[in-house]
Amino acid sequence: MTEELSRTSALASRHTALGSGLEGWNCMGTAWTYDTDPNDEHNAVRERAGMFDMSPLKKVFVRGPDAQAVLDHLTTRDLSKITPGKSAYLCVLTEEGGIADDAIVSNNDDNEWMIVHGSGDTMTLLKTSAAGRDVQVEFTDDLHDLSVQGPASLDILNANVDIDLANLGYFEHAPGVLFGHPCRISRTGYSGERGYEIFADGSVITDIWDKLVEAGVMPCSFAALDKVRIEAGLLFYGYDMTEENSPWEVGLGFTVSRTKGDFRGKSMVMTSKGAEKVNNVCLDIDHSDMVEGGETMSLNGEEVGVINSPCFSHRLGKSLALAHVQPGIATGTTLKVSGNGFATNAIIVTSPIYDPEKARTHS
Repeated sequence: MTEELSRTSALASRHTALGSGLEGWNCMGTAWTYDTDPNDEHNAVRERAGMFDMSPLKKVFVRGPDAQAVLDHLTTRDLSKITPGKSAYLCVLTEEGGIADDAIVSNNDDNEWMIVHGSGDTMTLLKTSAAGRDVQVEFTDDLHDLSVQGPASLDILNANVDIDLANLGYFEHAPGVLFGHPCRISRTGYSGERGYEIFADGSVITDIWDKLVEAGVMPCSFAALDKVRIEAGLLFYGYDMTEENSPWEVGLGFTVSRTKGDFRGKSMVMTSKGAEKVNNVCLDIDHSDMVEGGETMSLNGEEVGVINSPCFSHRLGKSLALAHVQPGIATGTTLKVSGNGFATNAIIVTSPIYDPEKARTHS
């Protein structure tokens, strides 16, 4: 990666000790690989518990009497339905109704909200929505985000925290004390497993990391994160969606409120429903390894799509990818895949291919 690094995770020393070169994502050094095998990390998440340093996501507090109104203008969900202690996944749109970013917004009560977003234009658009309103916007890199994912995550965390996480529903969050350190724990993640995100200050996050390792949680790289999130049909901004896409095109129409008041891009996004140029799909590719990404697909000699996010799942024994194809191409259709002298076939399969009922995350 050649991205300039202007942000630092307090966990950088833990990553380098595990073999990471701290490649850049979102201007922060990120563990794209460790010396451990990504397949072993993948196994840890699916069978017990693994953890990812998601601190490159940007954490922004929005406080004040107009905080909810500002975020309602910025985002696609009706935040009047997000009561204290709850969160929502949503889109941030351009004026033209394209996806400027995706994010999670959490209601912390007392007119304090937190929005966690990736590499899109959320911060710029948030400042525009906040102009002239009674609100304070604070971006902080001191707040870190450690994501513990896997079937044993509840038992491991519950044994070391002062609240009962079994009572925390999907997309709910609460303050707690973990290993003696104050934090906020959210039942969210990016893996297709039951999991929790721990938001804690840089001064304590390394101790939390070390104690989780002692408890048997395996540090996992972004190489493993790609595997689990593609299996689970979860999108990565900049790859599976951009400003060129509407929420309807990439399966995020559920984030768009049709009944709340005005929000940025509302009229354009409503007009674009039914006029999709692409659909997001999952592919099962006839190949013994991960493809590179960027390959084109054709049907009956006509180019109909492009591969955006590929991985090889050793657990499923499949070369998988998330891709954009022309609307109307049915699940089960076989497409020809080609790129850089490479040619094979791929079948459009139901997404998510792993745990399609989403019982593991929602139970």
